[in-house]
Amino acid sequence: MIVDCAIYRNGSRAEGPKDFSDALDEARKEENSFVWVGLHEPTAEEFALVTAEFGLHPLAVEDAVRAHQRPKLEAYEDSLFVVLKTVHYNDEHDTVHTGELMLFLGDCFVVTVRHGSGSPLAKVRRRLEHQPEVLRHGSSAVLYAVFDEVVDTYIDISGELQVDLEELESAVFSPQTSLWAGRSGSLAERIYGFKRQIVEFRRAAGPLQDPVARLTGGGVPFVSAETRPFFRDVGDHLTRANEQVEALDRLLTDILSANLAQVSVQQNNDMRKISAWAALAAVPTMIAGVYGMNFEHMPETKQIWGYPAALLLMGGVCVLLYRVFKRSGWL
Repeated sequence: MIVDCAIYRNGSRAEGPKDFSDALDEARKEENSFVWVGLHEPTAEEFALVTAEFGLHPLAVEDAVRAHQRPKLEAYEDSLFVVLKTVHYNDEHDTVHTGELMLFLGDCFVVTVRHGSGSPLAKVRRRLEHQPEVLRHGSSAVLYAVFDEVVDTYIDISGELQVDLEELESAVFSPQTSLWAGRSGSLAERIYGFKRQIVEFRRAAGPLQDPVARLTGGGVPFVSAETRPFFRDVGDHLTRANEQVEALDRLLTDILSANLAQVSVQQNNDMRKISAWAALAAVPTMIAGVYGMNFEHMPETKQIWGYPAALLLMGGVCVLLYRVFKRSGWL
């Protein structure tokens, strides 16, 4: 359950008790110290120990255990509760998967709860431990580092989605697409699938704008004023990521409309060709039908040239219709 537990003093990781309750007591005895406890998908029973020791609000604890929350920031009397959506990109299947990351900030402690496989916090710890000037800001530095890692991942994945969109765009406007209606149908499925990935991405990045704005504006408990410039930088990156995703969504809608228009045009072309060939077949059928009625008074049937004349009439009308349809683009 507990991935890591450490005490940080004056921007540096320090040796301390392995038990998080003893570590919290020790951190509160010293100035500029805090304890950081990291958990991964804890059960309600497992998290109850952390709740009792750190005095976390039961509503926030319920959200942290059950997960499936939207990005938000909630201030309680003894702690600050933050929810972020992590995003993971699967290169093999070109799909976007989301996880959840919760943070509790309070008096000399940070508790992080991670759900899903995306965005492990080990590299965030290592990066912070190599930046003591940032880590000296206390638990606010951990909050900033987590936000920064998550938002930078958004930008990286939006770049991956941009590459996939360009490939999809090339496939839609490829000359071979108009030659095979079945492929156009499969492209529509790919476009809809891609749009679902974009929607999943927007659910993660879009709602995070408000919590970042609150952190940038200040006045949030347990977050030091010295970290406001850091959150402004995160806000700029988040705005860029959201703008990129919105642009991708608009382009995807345009590509879908273009693909549907191509399918419609192809169907119209097919119907014109079918109609033209039906007209070519209808004329000799009509003439043959007339001569097949076996009326007694049909002068052509008594003439030696009657049969060749009927064949020539059929062929001549068919050639004339073919040239007319070919010139008009129906064939």
